[in-house]
Amino acid sequence: MKKVSIFGATGSVGMSTLDLIQRDPDSYSVVALTAHGDVAGLAAAARQSNAAIAVIGDETRYDALKDALRGSGTEAAAGQGALVDVAGAGADWSMAAIVGCAGLRPTMAALKAGGTVALANKESLVSAGALMMDAVGASGATLLPVDSEHNAIFQCLAGSRMEDVARITLTASGGPFRTRSREGMRGITPAQAVAHPNWSMGAKISVDSATMMNKGLELIEAAHLFPVGLDRIEILVHPQSVIHSMVEYRDRSTLAQLGSPDMRIPIAHALAWPDRIATPCQPLDLARIARLDFEAPDEHRFPALRLTRQAAEAGGAAPAILNAANEVAVAAFLKGAIGFLDIAMIVEDVLNRYSAPVPRQIDDVLEADAQARNMAAQVMERLTA
Repeated sequence: MKKVSIFGATGSVGMSTLDLIQRDPDSYSVVALTAHGDVAGLAAAARQSNAAIAVIGDETRYDALKDALRGSGTEAAAGQGALVDVAGAGADWSMAAIVGCAGLRPTMAALKAGGTVALANKESLVSAGALMMDAVGASGATLLPVDSEHNAIFQCLAGSRMEDVARITLTASGGPFRTRSREGMRGITPAQAVAHPNWSMGAKISVDSATMMNKGLELIEAAHLFPVGLDRIEILVHPQSVIHSMVEYRDRSTLAQLGSPDMRIPIAHALAWPDRIATPCQPLDLARIARLDFEAPDEHRFPALRLTRQAAEAGGAAPAILNAANEVAVAAFLKGAIGFLDIAMIVEDVLNRYSAPVPRQIDDVLEADAQARNMAAQVMERLTA
């Protein structure tokens, strides 16, 4: 049986992973499940999967978790230290699905333990990509991308040499406001921003999709996972979300991975790799879809695309600063404190005002992250004064 840990078990990716595991319980043994504050969801998942340990990130919820797990046989733990401990405990396969930079330390611990890590937490790789890839090389860990786009690229590259790649194309749905003018986005509400036309995702990633920051973060992620050079990675808007990404080779052959917009497909690929498993996902019906459309991204209406490429080109701490400012701005937008168009403006302001030395260790990344968050908060104070 494959020993599995899921970090971020109550989020959409975590729940999709558990759904697949529970369809074949004889093949998987759940070692650890974690969540930040959802005690009820974590306890229910732990009971259903017979997890050995459940960890709640919010230490103040420990007693509530312990009570919810009483009689289940699942051990309860709490706090960031416990998250890192279980991440480094040596599961065969770990799903890194904690949202935001909060997932960085557990993900690094899992990589250093040398197992297989399925990465759905793009912010960790964006903020500390060089350090994470160094950890992979040092420990011999296997890092498998779970984002549908990066998983698609991984599949298209199977058996091929990186030096034969001419171009990698990340496809983007364009989000719910793909056809709106920039002025027409000014009054967008959080409820409108999280209503993605194709994918069922959490609030933060849904807003990132609406601003197209998510695609920019994926650009940075792809640069670390598939080191062909930023000049050979491009973004293409594809509203149907059927082609998840493409790889063009130097002989001008282009391979594309297609599938229904269901995260269980790339999760299943990572869970079974290098084999394949059945999923309950809808098969692709191209006759019904009938057409596939493509268009160039608009960096004027979606300036996050420009900002992320600039941060990627700058390297060093710039991607961590960008990510931190974006997390703060998105959280404020979801609370109704700032407008939709203010998100990218705040990120750009922080990038222009703050720089940090090239990170040499995780603490350096987290220091840049903390300083960028403070500066983003200051920018918002001036904005809302």
